[in-house]
Amino acid sequence: MVLLNEVDGFDWDKGNIDKNWEKHRVSHFECEEIFFNEPLVVPDDKHSKMEQRFYALGRTNQDRLLFVVYTIRSNKIRVISARDMNKRERGCYQ
Repeated sequence: MVLLNEVDGFDWDKGNIDKNWEKHRVSHFECEEIFFNEPLVVPDDKHSKMEQRFYALGRTNQDRLLFVVYTIRSNKIRVISARDMNKRERGCYQ
Protein backbone atom coordinates (compact mmCIF):
# COMPACT_ATOMS: atom_id res chain seq x y z
CA MET A 1 0.00 0.00 0.00
CA VAL A 2 1.35 3.42 -0.95
CA LEU A 3 1.13 5.87 1.93
CA LEU A 4 -0.01 9.44 1.43
CA ASN A 5 3.35 10.77 2.55
CA GLU A 6 4.94 8.88 -0.36
CA VAL A 7 2.92 10.60 -3.12
CA ASP A 8 4.23 13.61 -4.98
CA GLY A 9 1.14 15.31 -6.34
CA PHE A 10 -2.15 14.79 -8.10
CA ASP A 11 -3.08 13.34 -11.48
CA TRP A 12 -5.98 15.24 -13.09
CA ASP A 13 -7.47 15.26 -16.54
CA LYS A 14 -10.37 17.32 -17.85
CA GLY A 15 -12.72 14.34 -17.66
CA ASN A 16 -12.45 13.71 -13.94
CA ILE A 17 -12.30 17.42 -13.07
CA ASP A 18 -15.53 18.06 -14.97
CA LYS A 19 -17.30 14.89 -13.76
CA ASN A 20 -16.97 15.70 -10.06
CA TRP A 21 -18.02 19.30 -10.61
CA GLU A 22 -21.03 18.46 -12.79
CA LYS A 23 -22.32 15.60 -10.60
CA HIS A 24 -21.60 16.90 -7.10
CA ARG A 25 -20.33 20.49 -7.39
CA VAL A 26 -16.96 19.48 -5.93
CA SER A 27 -13.95 21.25 -7.42
CA HIS A 28 -10.60 19.58 -7.89
CA PHE A 29 -9.09 22.16 -5.53
CA GLU A 30 -11.44 21.03 -2.75
CA CYS A 31 -10.48 17.40 -3.37
CA GLU A 32 -6.82 18.24 -2.99
CA GLU A 33 -7.39 20.24 0.20
CA ILE A 34 -8.72 17.28 2.19
CA PHE A 35 -5.43 15.43 1.77
CA PHE A 36 -3.62 18.25 3.59
CA ASN A 37 -6.17 18.36 6.44
CA GLU A 38 -5.64 14.94 8.08
CA PRO A 39 -8.16 12.78 6.21
CA LEU A 40 -9.41 9.43 7.45
CA VAL A 41 -8.22 6.97 4.76
CA VAL A 42 -9.67 3.48 4.34
CA PRO A 43 -8.77 0.82 1.74
CA ASP A 44 -11.72 0.12 -0.57
CA ASP A 45 -11.27 -3.63 -0.97
CA LYS A 46 -14.71 -4.10 -2.52
CA HIS A 47 -13.82 -1.91 -5.54
CA SER A 48 -10.11 -2.77 -5.82
CA LYS A 49 -10.32 -5.34 -8.59
CA MET A 50 -8.18 -3.70 -11.29
CA GLU A 51 -6.13 -1.43 -9.02
CA GLN A 52 -6.02 -0.66 -5.32
CA ARG A 53 -8.58 1.98 -4.38
CA PHE A 54 -9.10 3.97 -1.22
CA TYR A 55 -11.63 6.36 0.13
CA ALA A 56 -10.87 9.38 2.22
CA LEU A 57 -13.15 11.27 4.55
CA GLY A 58 -11.85 14.77 4.95
CA ARG A 59 -12.42 18.46 5.46
CA THR A 60 -11.72 21.28 3.02
CA ASN A 61 -10.23 24.59 4.12
CA GLN A 62 -13.80 25.95 4.15
CA ASP A 63 -14.98 23.09 6.44
CA ARG A 64 -16.87 21.22 3.72
CA LEU A 65 -16.88 17.49 4.54
CA LEU A 66 -16.06 15.34 1.51
CA PHE A 67 -16.00 11.65 0.64
CA VAL A 68 -13.30 11.07 -2.00
CA VAL A 69 -12.54 7.81 -3.81
CA TYR A 70 -9.04 7.66 -5.25
CA THR A 71 -6.19 5.47 -6.38
CA ILE A 72 -2.43 5.97 -6.58
CA ARG A 73 -0.84 5.94 -10.05
CA SER A 74 2.87 6.61 -10.48
CA ASN A 75 3.04 8.10 -6.97
CA LYS A 76 0.24 10.56 -7.73
CA ILE A 77 -3.25 10.71 -6.24
CA ARG A 78 -5.87 10.17 -8.94
CA VAL A 79 -9.35 11.11 -7.74
CA ILE A 80 -12.06 8.86 -9.12
CA SER A 81 -15.09 10.39 -7.44
CA ALA A 82 -15.86 13.09 -4.88
CA ARG A 83 -19.04 14.16 -3.10
CA ASP A 84 -20.32 15.52 0.20
CA MET A 85 -20.26 13.05 3.09
CA ASN A 86 -23.55 11.48 4.05
CA LYS A 87 -24.78 11.37 7.67
CA ARG A 88 -23.17 8.00 8.46
CA GLU A 89 -19.83 9.08 6.98
CA ARG A 90 -19.90 12.34 8.96
CA GLY A 91 -20.42 10.30 12.13
CA CYS A 92 -17.42 8.08 11.32
CA TYR A 93 -15.22 11.07 10.51
CA GLN A 94 -16.10 13.09 13.58
